[in-house]
Amino acid sequence: MHLKNYLPVALFGMPALAEGSSSSPSSDADPFKVYTITTENITAKLIPYGARLTSLLVPDRDGIFQDVVVGYDDPKDYLKDTESNHTYFGAVVGRYANRIKNGTFETHSSTYQVPTNENDGADTLHGGNVGYDARNWTVTSHSSSSVTFTLLDRGLEHFPGDVITHAIFSVDTSVTPENPDGLPQLTTKLISLALTETTPIMLSNHIYWNLNAFQKPTVLEDTYLQLPLSKRLIGTDGILIPNSTILGVDSYKGSPDFTAGKLVGRDIKDTNGLCGDGCTGYDNCFIVDRPAGYAAANSMVPILRMNSSSTGISLEVASNQQAVQIYSCNGQNGTIPIKPSQAKKNQEEKIEGAKAINKHGCIVIEPEGWIDGINNPEWGQLQDQIYSPEGAPSINWATYKFGTV
Repeated sequence: MHLKNYLPVALFGMPALAEGSSSSPSSDADPFKVYTITTENITAKLIPYGARLTSLLVPDRDGIFQDVVVGYDDPKDYLKDTESNHTYFGAVVGRYANRIKNGTFETHSSTYQVPTNENDGADTLHGGNVGYDARNWTVTSHSSSSVTFTLLDRGLEHFPGDVITHAIFSVDTSVTPENPDGLPQLTTKLISLALTETTPIMLSNHIYWNLNAFQKPTVLEDTYLQLPLSKRLIGTDGILIPNSTILGVDSYKGSPDFTAGKLVGRDIKDTNGLCGDGCTGYDNCFIVDRPAGYAAANSMVPILRMNSSSTGISLEVASNQQAVQIYSCNGQNGTIPIKPSQAKKNQEEKIEGAKAINKHGCIVIEPEGWIDGINNPEWGQLQDQIYSPEGAPSINWATYKFGTV
């Protein structure tokens, strides 16, 4: 569906969504209340704290349901995580995802400074000290297969103006031209409106995935990854701040080239420095270059395919975004245990599996715009990152379709 056709639904359909749901907008102030949405062969659990996906169950090749999302069983552990490791497990991040160099930017010739919360003040990560991931969202609609979280941002973290965001999560197995086999699918729509001033907006889902359900210590040797439309990536310096260069995937001996697909770990030995100084792995913004045949620059296209040879679970991600950040969990070090529910599942299946989230033990997929595009206007990305009350809303739309191989 073209976004112009989708906008009336996005903007004016919210009250109808609430009225048509099985429960009215929630007055429950508990940010850790679990909302479960389900349909055939897919069940998701989410909480208002960070509009966060905490669990996603899909069947493996043997029909056994596996939780392929990294996180915690106890919802209150996400608050503890924010106060310690701050992994952003499963959250919506914003008002501006990823990094802003020096925490500064300009709109309409005005310069703004937002809190710098990474690298001793060198940049702003995922919206500042208290980003959208650490906010208590309001549940404005909930049905058996869909939940909507809403956040009113009144100039939080010194970003200009007010912004309202609806984060809509739904699951379905509908047969459509995009899903002819009716495979289980999670759909996310992050719809943000600038209410009072011109402002940067770039949200993303920050979901950590493990398609082998921790049956293996890492994802390096059993997880296949393909980025079919990504022949370029944003160049960065030693602390992952864009340095205004665009790299081809033939750089670093071709280690970031996933266009044809390969095991995550096949070329990881050649990535030293690709994910920053002293780092081996991936933490990079891959550009999505749509084929010429697509009518719109923001059309929905498959941007990623991934599968695990251990469980047979496959994932295809489609998005309307201009890039996707891929992080191979280089910073995990085995100090965070996997969910007890995931460990129990492996025990029941007599699989030794991983006990903790190890280095390279997961993959983060963040459909989003070009990292720090607001400070690199020569890239031509401002129309997708700067929004005003007079203009269209920001829409980050993604689908996660699951099958088996």
